[in-house]
Amino acid sequence: MNVTITPAALAGAVTPPPSKSQAHRLLIAAALADGESVITNVALSQDIEATLRCLGELGAEFTADGSTVTVRGMGANAMSPLRRMAYPHLDCGESGSTLRFLIPIALAVRGGGIFTGHGRLMERPLKPYFDLFDEKGIFYEQKDGVLTVSGLLTPGEYRLPGDVSSQFFTGLLFALPLLGGPSALIPTTPLESEGYLAMTLQAMAQFGVEFPMALSLPPQYHPQGNQTYKAASAAVEADWSQAGFWYAAKFLGNPVEIAGLNLSSTQGDSVIATQYEEMGLELGQFSLELDVSNCPDLVPPLAAMAALRARQATRLVNAARLRMKESDRLASVTAVLTALGADVTEGPDFLDIRGKETLTGGVTVDSFHDHRIAMMASIAATRCEQPVTITGADCVAKSYPDFWEDYERLGGKIERIP
Repeated sequence: MNVTITPAALAGAVTPPPSKSQAHRLLIAAALADGESVITNVALSQDIEATLRCLGELGAEFTADGSTVTVRGMGANAMSPLRRMAYPHLDCGESGSTLRFLIPIALAVRGGGIFTGHGRLMERPLKPYFDLFDEKGIFYEQKDGVLTVSGLLTPGEYRLPGDVSSQFFTGLLFALPLLGGPSALIPTTPLESEGYLAMTLQAMAQFGVEFPMALSLPPQYHPQGNQTYKAASAAVEADWSQAGFWYAAKFLGNPVEIAGLNLSSTQGDSVIATQYEEMGLELGQFSLELDVSNCPDLVPPLAAMAALRARQATRLVNAARLRMKESDRLASVTAVLTALGADVTEGPDFLDIRGKETLTGGVTVDSFHDHRIAMMASIAATRCEQPVTITGADCVAKSYPDFWEDYERLGGKIERIP
């Protein structure tokens, strides 16, 4: 589906959808538990459906009733009989979280698995795991878009560079307490995206699993083995990552009220509230520099803000990992905003953006089949002088299925083109 947006102000209250990042974690913990858990306020986006599908293949059962998911867990433990079953086939869709979270879990619970995906998913880096597997004697083979892993995930020391995606740490955080003895997960360099690890540890604690941290820089994680996840009930918070787009709309002059957010959330992207304030500073000839290493998903809304930060310069730095998202987001952000009339310079791991009063629009831009690029373009379109068409706009279903409905409810003028 394509959409054509006629520039118009957005106004009114909007509650961002439930946090995709938190839902992944709560559903995984519930699936590993022994007994029945209830997770409320779950948005069944494509990524969450991928996680549910894969957890079902691993041995859990799910019943969805609206936004409530009842989970009958697999009772994973160090002596799990599930290990004697055939390797599961796990279709992760386009969800990097699903793939990276479940690789160690599949090894711990089933002794391995066969992973597939769609789009660019199987091109995304997995080397941090492969390096560990070489060290631990775990078999892996990636061929023709299929990854096979097989072997015994054993207790012990696991070292990862701190600047890799937090998804690798999260997968191991979930899996290591299930093993038959104590382990250590040790970052070898300062951690990036540490907020996402806090979210993981919070979800694990809600389901009765302890993961002691050593007071060091960076922190080390020392789980005891032979732990079991315990059934629990939990609610998913509103998503600060998606709130970023409504913060961008507000910054662009749209009187939008963002409701339903937990101001004490462990979600790392809650930093958008501070960044919004920083964007409003008048710095004269000086550039505002924002380090996005801990919040890479906020780059598209931040870039939209920067593009219309009149007569001000913004640099978004430490953004190299964006090249391996659903699209090469440094390139796609640059291409879309430039087409709309913004002044964006792309670097190897940064964006330099010189703000303008308005953007011209009057063009068709490609979403690059990337949900965050489509949403960025739609927010920027509110400050364009002419209509904007976005191709592949249905890609928002990956994380925010009701985005276009919320956009229209706030006064956005869109025409859907099948």
